[in-house]
This record gives sequence, structure tokens and C-alpha cells, in this order.
Amino acid sequence: MTKKPVIRLGLTGSIGMGKSTVAKMFADLGVPVWDADEVVHRLYATSQSLKDKLCAAFGVILTDNSIDRARLSEILKADPSKFAVLDAIVHPLVREDRAAFMETHRDEALVIADIPLLYETGSEKNLDYVLVVSAPPEVQKARVLARPGMTEAKFNDILSRQISDAEKRKRADFLILTDQPLEATRTDVVSLHQKLLSGSIDKSDQTGR
Repeated sequence: MTKKPVIRLGLTGSIGMGKSTVAKMFADLGVPVWDADEVVHRLYATSQSLKDKLCAAFGVILTDNSIDRARLSEILKADPSKFAVLDAIVHPLVREDRAAFMETHRDEALVIADIPLLYETGSEKNLDYVLVVSAPPEVQKARVLARPGMTEAKFNDILSRQISDAEKRKRADFLILTDQPLEATRTDVVSLHQKLLSGSIDKSDQTGR
């Protein structure tokens, strides 16, 4: 009997929408989760090649031999055009890491790629489905502004670099809302998990729309 190929599910959502919470819920179900943010943090700390390229592009931005994200953020804030330079350096390494993770877990039924800038980077092209996590704007704003060190200006700056929530919802194969009790969100996660593993789901079967 031929084994079914792994289902590669992309997970995304704008800042403050509850994406990390949903990712953990899938992980609790035993689904391997690749986390783009975690990979970037790891590469900033451990990849000498990346450190050399970033220092060549942005100056010496190391603290304790790791990329100083705060200093890098200041440079990008002063000159937003440098985001394209950063992306051109970092994204290829991140894509390589994701491909290696997928290969390592090729015998799994389902693998999740947690990618905050999934649509912005065109990553949906290498995935089978995309799940968008969302909540009303007022809920999102309250969550984000409650974070330490967050300001409304910083929040708006982050949003300006992300595709709108409305557009993400429009493009999504599946949608899970988080402006509800945690257990209700967990129920939605379990339901989608079961549907994906059943093998009978298709892109017209969308959750939470």
C-alpha cells in the first residue's frame, strides 16, 4: 500500500491574532511544528555565515557574538528600504531550514510551518494548505499593546509591513478565530486536525469562515 505524502500546512496570522497559541495546540496533538521566528533567532545566534553577511550589510551589529536584534531594528526603522536587504540575506537560509525540517518529518501525516510573513514571502507556494488565525481588530490591538515595550506607533509600523488581515482571510484555505474561549479555539483546532488526517478534506472545506 502506497503511503500518503505528508500534508504541509502553513500557519500564519497578523501580530496579536493568537497564532502561537494555535501552533501550541497543534503541537499538543503531536504535530511537528516548524517555527520561522525560532529559526531566525537560532540562525542569528549560531550561523557564522549569516553573522558575517549581516555585519557586511549593516555594520557590526553583534552582542556576545549574536546578532543584536534591537540594534538591527533601529537601523531598519531609520531606513525601511533595508528590509529588502535583510530579507535577501536571511530568507534563503530560513527556507533551507524549513526544507530540511520537512524532509526530516517526511513520514509524518501532517507537518506545520508557522510563518508570520507567509504570504509576504510567497511561502504558500511550497505548502499544501494555509491556515490563517484571526480576531477582530480591537482584540488584536488590545493584545499587542499589552506586551512589554510595545507602543501604538510600533504596532502600526509592524502592521504596515504585513498583508492585511482581510486579505489573509481571503487567501486562506482554513480560518480559525481566537476571540472566543480557549477551549472553543482548541475544539476548532482538533476538528481541523481530524479533517486533514481523514484524507477527505479539500480546499472548499474551510474552517471558521
